[in-house]
Amino acid sequence: MDILWILWILPTALAVEETLMDSTTATAELGWTVYPTSGSSENSWEEVSGYDEGMNTIRTYQVCNVFESNQNNWVRTKYIRRRGAQRIHVEMKFSVRDCSSIPGVPGSCKETFNLYYYESDSDTASKSSPPWMENPWIKVDTIAADESFSQVDLGGRVMKINTEIRSFGPVSRNGFYLAFQDYGGCMSLIAVRVYYRKCAAVVRNGAMFGETLAGAESTSLVLARGVCIPNGEEVDVPIKLYCNGDGEWMVPIGRCMCKAGHEPMDNGTICKACQTGSFKPSQGDESCIQCPINSRTTSEGAINCVCRNGYYRADSDPLQMPCTTIPSAPQTVISSVNETSLMLEWRPPRESGGREDVVYNIICKSCGGGGGRSGCTRCGDNVQYSPRQLGLTDNRVHISDLLAHTQYTFEVQAVNGVSDQSPYSPQYSSVNITTNQAAPSAVSIMHQVSRTVDSITLSWSQPDQPNGVILDYELQYYDKELSEYNATVLRSQTNTAVIRGLKSGAIYVFTVRARTVAGFGRYSGKMYFQTMTEAEYNSSIQEKLPLIVGSAAAGLVFLIAVVVIVIVCNRRGFERADSEYTDKLQHYTSGHMTPGMKIYIDPFTYEDPNEAVREFAKEIDNSCVKIEQVIGAGEFGEVCSGNLRLPGKREMFVAIKTLKSGYTEKQRRDFLSEASIMGQFDHPNVIHLEGVVTKNSPVMIVTEFMENGSLDSFLRQNDGQFTVIQLVGMLRGIASGMKYLSDMNYVHRDLAARNILVNSNLVCKVSDFGLSRFLEDDTSDPTYTSALGGKIPIRWTAPEAIQYRKFTNASDVWSYGIVMWEVMSYGERPYWDMTNQDVINAIEQDYRLPPPMDCPSALHQLMLDCWQKDRNNRPKFSQIVNNLDKMIRNPNSLKAMTPLSSGVHLPLLDRSVPDFSSFSTVDEWLDAIKMGQYKDNFANANFNSFDVVSQMTMEDILRVGVTLAGHQKKILNSVQMMRAQMNQIQSVEV
Repeated sequence: MDILWILWILPTALAVEETLMDSTTATAELGWTVYPTSGSSENSWEEVSGYDEGMNTIRTYQVCNVFESNQNNWVRTKYIRRRGAQRIHVEMKFSVRDCSSIPGVPGSCKETFNLYYYESDSDTASKSSPPWMENPWIKVDTIAADESFSQVDLGGRVMKINTEIRSFGPVSRNGFYLAFQDYGGCMSLIAVRVYYRKCAAVVRNGAMFGETLAGAESTSLVLARGVCIPNGEEVDVPIKLYCNGDGEWMVPIGRCMCKAGHEPMDNGTICKACQTGSFKPSQGDESCIQCPINSRTTSEGAINCVCRNGYYRADSDPLQMPCTTIPSAPQTVISSVNETSLMLEWRPPRESGGREDVVYNIICKSCGGGGGRSGCTRCGDNVQYSPRQLGLTDNRVHISDLLAHTQYTFEVQAVNGVSDQSPYSPQYSSVNITTNQAAPSAVSIMHQVSRTVDSITLSWSQPDQPNGVILDYELQYYDKELSEYNATVLRSQTNTAVIRGLKSGAIYVFTVRARTVAGFGRYSGKMYFQTMTEAEYNSSIQEKLPLIVGSAAAGLVFLIAVVVIVIVCNRRGFERADSEYTDKLQHYTSGHMTPGMKIYIDPFTYEDPNEAVREFAKEIDNSCVKIEQVIGAGEFGEVCSGNLRLPGKREMFVAIKTLKSGYTEKQRRDFLSEASIMGQFDHPNVIHLEGVVTKNSPVMIVTEFMENGSLDSFLRQNDGQFTVIQLVGMLRGIASGMKYLSDMNYVHRDLAARNILVNSNLVCKVSDFGLSRFLEDDTSDPTYTSALGGKIPIRWTAPEAIQYRKFTNASDVWSYGIVMWEVMSYGERPYWDMTNQDVINAIEQDYRLPPPMDCPSALHQLMLDCWQKDRNNRPKFSQIVNNLDKMIRNPNSLKAMTPLSSGVHLPLLDRSVPDFSSFSTVDEWLDAIKMGQYKDNFANANFNSFDVVSQMTMEDILRVGVTLAGHQKKILNSVQMMRAQMNQIQSVEV
């Protein structure tokens, strides 16, 4: 059976024996039947009085006919009812005379006898029935004495009593007889007891089991079902015990536990109701617990405690958690207005309500220009909040897209996990502000009024937020087949314009923006309109005038409706693609070093590194961490995602680094050193440490989860999908985090896009603070290459750090310049496939990376500033943050593209692009850059020599039929490098 592997254990209760017959209790003659009868043979069994071991008078049977051979003497008990028993046990006490002690005894003398039984439904036996022979009697066994006695022993006669027990079964009739056969011995049958065994009633594992008869075989297991004790409940499987053949309980399966509101007492035999003031939330063996603070019970047997008036419990709160209340209002709300946007900051409420899940909601009310709150109305959906309007965890929010010259009231509400259960409104603090002058918002819709073969008449709506008097509009348009760099600009005093001098049947791209005294607003989304072809125009002239007049109005209305629908759809597509990420740009103001600000402490300066972990990293109970899935591999183990549920806090999604089993103490120290470092930092652009698990296995580091993973992979997956402003916003966040670290005197040493993590709001955070292990340990990662006895990421590391191992904040600035190049190139590998030694040599010769495609000159110049050979000439991170802030505030500064030459800073040639001089034809060159599918396109457009190809522009690439953005970028980059190679060859020849 499948249960036996756990079951052959010590019995759980002693067996109970029920006697069916006991010859020692007889008060008169037993009256058993003998054969041969006394009248026919004086040597048959004879009933006599005797004594047991306690010298009590008993009735016995004895026989002693040893001088005659072929003896067959039987004695049969009276009818014995089995009373439901299936297996019968017979205990026999007897004495046997030693044959050798009898003088002249023949060889037929025996010292044994046989035990038989015969089943019958009623007492029907007679002196001759059943017959005195083995069949129909069933033999149980031949009984032999352990000890026999002689006539003289130690000077007198001594009887030696033997006790033997035999069992038989199964028995199924109502009763049975026993018979004892002597075949030539001298013995006395002193006592016979017949009984059966059963398992006694018992309480086990919280369940009651009644008496159960043992099975028919010695190996039988009789199943007994249990019933839970009062106020108990079954757990998992039905409750069972098995009664074995010896009447012992075995093989417990399942169990009962006390139900909720009851606790076990008296070794689990009673489930007692929890007393008033205590509760038990679920079934189990646990004891009742006292009601938490601010709660009570109303009766015994409570499964929870009811919160007192004014206190509440959230649905996600454990019942053991104290009841809590709503928080007080936030303190000291400070506003900072910048044109039509502002930054709100505040201090946490004085009272959190006893909870740690306080978040903030922002309520915006527009009060027009009249002042006073009575005339205020809720702000529309056009107002933007970063990171969001509701559920803020930080004590700040950036609000934009407000109306100019308008008074607003902002309420900052503090809410927690029980605010929605309170009948009272959330507590809040408010602030009144008035916005400044600002440029108008974007034009929302544009439609075509009419068109000819060479002109289009357009009209558009006024911006949703003019923010003042519209002075005029600037319309920009260009042929869809050409580049937008060839766009023509047209000014209009009204919201209509006639655009003339266009090509017949051509599609043009239009955008428009409004201007006030505050300057230009943003351009609208791109709209597409087409001039008439000659055929369309001639056809329209030939139609009858009445038809033209009659249908003009209806046709125009229909056309406008269709165009409006298309424009709205296109606008939504274009504007959402821009704003979806633009609205999520980071808005963190750069801080300044203040007195008392923490300075980074190297955990390796601690004599006991574990002390650093205890000081800087919060210990988390491993039961609070639930690993969901493995998402990667780290230096010391696996990187996983999962959930963290701390007492009193909402469950949060986290990243979990685990230390693999079999680690050395040094590996454990190095693994936890990163947590000791990370735990000292608290900045929105630095990865946040939630805590560590060191007291259980596996050892874990728990951090916030960054949904978009590493920055380099994220950029490669979204190649070309972001605006320059969005990329600059990412760079600004990284620089802000590095400024914070440098202010703390921390040197990162391994700043690279692979060590920047990106969350769902496109916020970039500096991570991976474990390079110190690379500087000493061996590793097979080619990114980290030996330099003066250590491992260094050559492509990201400043020259002085490579040559002299001089790591400073200035060397981090150099690395930041490489990160800028990675971001603007959407995750390309710095220096492409050049060897590390080639990179070192090139840097020493003052070569620097060229600008990525479409990289603004201001950004590439900032990269070059970061790559100054003299580290004292490199900018500080605070200066970098300020420069990027200026670029974000003035997007026009990002429009100028970097030329191929960058003055004294010579750009490094792209070594991933093969030297064109190694190829004899343009086709071979296209194959080498994996663009061979365009061979026919280049040939048909007469781009069949390197001189011609090197002069190609983006318009030429579009003209030959390269429509995929990625392919356009790769070919243009290769053409630019070909041109640079040609110029370099020419300069060498000169």
